Amino acid sequence: MKKGDIISRYSKVFPKAARVTYAPIVGVKAKNARVWDIEGKEYIDFLSDAAVQNVGHNNERVVRSIKDQVDKLIHFTFIYGFPVEPLLLAKKLLEISPIKDSKVVLGLSGSDANEGAIKFARAYTKRRTILSYLGSYYGATYGAMSITGLDFELRALVGELSDVHYIPYPDCYRCPFGQEKVKCHFECISYLEYKFEREVYAEGIAALFAEPIQGDAGMVVPPDNYFKELKKILDEHGILLVVDEVQSGLGRTGKWFAIEHFGVVPDIMTLAKPLGGGLPISAIIGRAEILESLPALGHTFTLSGNPVASRAALAVIEEIEEKNLLKRAEKLGEYTMRRLKKMQKEHELIGDVRGKGVMIGVDLVKDRETKERAFDEAKKVVWRAYELGLILAFLHGNVLRIQPPLTIEEELLDGGLDILERAIADVEEGKVSDKALRMVQGW
Repeated sequence: MKKGDIISRYSKVFPKAARVTYAPIVGVKAKNARVWDIEGKEYIDFLSDAAVQNVGHNNERVVRSIKDQVDKLIHFTFIYGFPVEPLLLAKKLLEISPIKDSKVVLGLSGSDANEGAIKFARAYTKRRTILSYLGSYYGATYGAMSITGLDFELRALVGELSDVHYIPYPDCYRCPFGQEKVKCHFECISYLEYKFEREVYAEGIAALFAEPIQGDAGMVVPPDNYFKELKKILDEHGILLVVDEVQSGLGRTGKWFAIEHFGVVPDIMTLAKPLGGGLPISAIIGRAEILESLPALGHTFTLSGNPVASRAALAVIEEIEEKNLLKRAEKLGEYTMRRLKKMQKEHELIGDVRGKGVMIGVDLVKDRETKERAFDEAKKVVWRAYELGLILAFLHGNVLRIQPPLTIEEELLDGGLDILERAIADVEEGKVSDKALRMVQGW
């Protein structure tokens, strides 16, 4: 089957609700940070399958674990029986988790993990109200969609959970309160108290859901002390802190979990994306008393704790440990940030560069003064990068998503950054046609 035939058939069998297109790549083989398409063309992957391949595509340890487990036991339901593999995984997750005296619930995706966290928070606190952030993304299931603050169109069509309220996320580049970083008085914190006085009864709030770094909003990094100040207020009112580490966890930012950069311990964490090394698996880690608040089968699935996915996840964690990938992510991130900051000085299209580890956003703007988002230009950069052999995507319409595997070879990282700079320069010089606007959909 030819590439064009495959791509044209996709729209005939898959609805637009199921996917979105950045570049027409029919991937058939991958290794670490390289992907080959059906025509044999090689690409450098700066997307890691949407932050899934932290330990690289087809990681040898992960592949060996999967093959070994498939030969022994593909599935034996965790909800009725006692397979060993999910037990070993849960034990390992509790070892690396900052939450003490905790337990684990296994699932299939980040969406269902956040869905479960809503149920646990409400059951434990006996409260219904959920606080979330504007710009947040927690998934596509009904509950996760209902607390997402990024896309409200879907809820207008299908409805949503009740008792969900939003607050602005601390964005130092586009401050919702019009402040500059050097003059900030943490209006984003004082606004929370204002919210309690004017709109939401604090003692009726079960939990605040937060991403330690807002991913789909454009890699927004909060101030260093933000979560410490926030946690004081939450604890004062008995409000749980639920942290979504689906995109930022398992070494992506140079620590096991991104929240560790900010010096607070959440009550619940949710994990998914990179956990299975490419297989579907998620986890909720929370204080034991919280995760014991639902009745039997209150949050589980027939395929929860699947032995193959559990073995793959255990291999991912072992690979991060043994290859010291936390330190490597920190080192690669520092190098990448330096190169991107240098690009920023030379290219007016780059308004801001931000991130931690190899979770980095490059904010493209039409004008640095107004910070107007460069939507069309972002599409053209992604398209030109694709033509040059780099897999790239954007968030919030204009923020380039830089998330290569933590295992990417340094020379390959350099090669990808070279391609990125050339793509930006070509767009600035008007060398990329408007064809890109039709080809790249994005989200």
